Amino acid sequence: MGIPETDWKTFKRLRLVALDRFSQRVVDECQAICTDKALTAHERYLKLYERVQERNEEMAPAFDDFRRSTALLCLRLMVSDGLLTEQETSEFSSEVQRAVSAQ
Repeated sequence: MGIPETDWKTFKRLRLVALDRFSQRVVDECQAICTDKALTAHERYLKLYERVQERNEEMAPAFDDFRRSTALLCLRLMVSDGLLTEQETSEFSSEVQRAVSAQ
């Protein structure tokens, strides 16, 4: 099921906001790993590599399949992951808001 044109435009804009928030979370986690002096440099490298791999797998369902027909699913994932605020989700039509909240 696709979404109406106005919601699609909103989705395209807010998708970038959510992607930036997700990416910032990952960067923050990586910085914490990089500055953990209790670990050796190699241990930090391994932990960093593992974290990026994990987060890539988490990110893919919400961001990698960028089509109108998958927008509702992607939006549900973004909302459930806390990547969009209530104010931002209120920008969508009531139909899309209901579809996203009916998980």
